[in-house]
Amino acid sequence: MGTIVSFHAHPDDESIGSGGTLAKAAKNGHRVVLVFATRGDLGEPVPGVLAEGEPLSIRRSAECYESAKALGAARVEFLPYTDSGMMGLPTNDAPYCFWQARVEHAAKLLAVILDEEEPDVLTVYDDNGGYGHPDHIQVHRVGMRAAELSGVPVVAQGTINRDWMLRGMKGLKDSGQIPEGWDASSSEPPPDFGKPEAEITHRVEAVDFVEQKRASMRAHASQIGPDHFMLAMPDPIFAMGFGTEFYIVADPPAPAVAPDVFTELFLPMR
Repeated sequence: MGTIVSFHAHPDDESIGSGGTLAKAAKNGHRVVLVFATRGDLGEPVPGVLAEGEPLSIRRSAECYESAKALGAARVEFLPYTDSGMMGLPTNDAPYCFWQARVEHAAKLLAVILDEEEPDVLTVYDDNGGYGHPDHIQVHRVGMRAAELSGVPVVAQGTINRDWMLRGMKGLKDSGQIPEGWDASSSEPPPDFGKPEAEITHRVEAVDFVEQKRASMRAHASQIGPDHFMLAMPDPIFAMGFGTEFYIVADPPAPAVAPDVFTELFLPMR
């Protein structure tokens, strides 16, 4: 069996973006390891969730272990950086935030874990971090460099299939099944949201694992309340929206030399 290390910016990112992939890998007997660059201390907590005086970073760290249990992950690690906040905020300049980390130094810290695990696959984000968040962009930069340092054979860049999303949104609008909380008047996501389908090389079909993915989301109760639009979706819409996950793999390895975990989970787009 193989090993997949999944590198993320904040707690709950592993649930939303790659939870299906990780749950499927674990169910198939592969070792799954979660690494977080930050503890998400600048998140916006669900009202009333935190106890008086309870630090958000401590709660979110604990939620990562509950999420790992739901996904079947065997190990959880954190790098020593603080949350940078959304792009353009003053928090981007904090000296210890992930956005300010020297890529080479952060990559060496991640490489220690990679050297220990010797993964077949490392997941990171695309070069824009999916939607332009500074910590997500830094995950791409640091993860790609760490993979070079440790000789990871396959790096899968998690991304959002923009064209697929637009088709799905149009289908929901045409059918009148817009989930509560969605803006039906908006026909397109922001221009920096996701990648065009032509740039995406692989997908993971994980519709059979959406319940594990949903359980992983629920574990992050400080950020994703039961009334959050993602958890409030009807089951068929949730399965359609979250049951397939997309990746960019630069220079995909030939099937003859690719690790089994890659050829088993990651299906070519075409």
